[in-house]
Amino acid sequence: MQHIPSTRRQLVLGGAAALGLAAVAPALRAQNAWPSKSIRFLVPFAPGGTSEIVARSVANELSKQLGQSVYVENKPGGAGVVAMAEAARAAPDGHTIILGHVGTLAVNPYMLASQPYDVNKDFIPVTLLAKVPNVFVIHPDVPAKNFKEFVAYVKANPGKLSYGSAGNASAGHLAMEYLKLVTGMFITHIPYRGTGPQLTDLLAGRTQASSAGLPALGAHIRAGKLRAIAVGTHQRIAALPEVPTVAEMGYKDFETSQWYGILAPAGTPPDIVKRLQEESFKALKSSAVTERFATDSAVGGGGPSAEFAAFIAREQKTWKEIVRQAQIKAD
Repeated sequence: MQHIPSTRRQLVLGGAAALGLAAVAPALRAQNAWPSKSIRFLVPFAPGGTSEIVARSVANELSKQLGQSVYVENKPGGAGVVAMAEAARAAPDGHTIILGHVGTLAVNPYMLASQPYDVNKDFIPVTLLAKVPNVFVIHPDVPAKNFKEFVAYVKANPGKLSYGSAGNASAGHLAMEYLKLVTGMFITHIPYRGTGPQLTDLLAGRTQASSAGLPALGAHIRAGKLRAIAVGTHQRIAALPEVPTVAEMGYKDFETSQWYGILAPAGTPPDIVKRLQEESFKALKSSAVTERFATDSAVGGGGPSAEFAAFIAREQKTWKEIVRQAQIKAD
């Protein structure tokens, strides 16, 4: 074996180490410089719903904190599949994220025959942003003053009424189908391309009922244009203290809420995921977001990636059974 003088050996080893560092330096710089450009925040539904309100509230604060624009892009269609597929194909560099929710993450895998991605393999759960109570509302022309009267009226007139939702697998669709399952009602589902369009028809009386988050419904309830008959949480909510829970009405353990969180494409570097989670937590603690969430009785999240992943797994187990029992279909 050829002997290499000590000084020369140090130079050789030093040179190799330098080359190794040079090879990883661009990747490290790219991660450390994140975000190096605007961040695209995909929302799988049309404007006007709770999903957009949650996304924009957080995006506004993230833009201030990160020094780069975090812009919300609504991309409805296919029960959220269109936007999810686009996010799955995006470069895993932290500059494309998507708002995940109960429908796209916990229901679609069991409701749809196939999807062009695997929600558990092609995305990284970053953090849970918010849980928002589902509110059940009816048009004032429906001859029912409360929840029990509404159930009785629907049962006496099966198929006569219809309810709108933001689309297949939207939180409102799931909440109403769950309610139909436990009460034995039959009411026709009409899917729209977003909460805004479905509310237009509900307010006009072309549909008679709906379930959505308080952010989208609150003003119409206060104006008397919609009648709130129940909430899906275990306990009554501060914004509507006079409105009972479904569980109070004799349907024990009934609970359904809308929840929203940030996902990143699989392969996004762990340090970027962690930074995004930490910045999201900070945004959720800002006065602008906490005040907005308090108005809508929303509960903020912000926990670590593993915590959100475990939450999604629990929700998938719950909704897999509900989809089976209620025979929820992609209309």
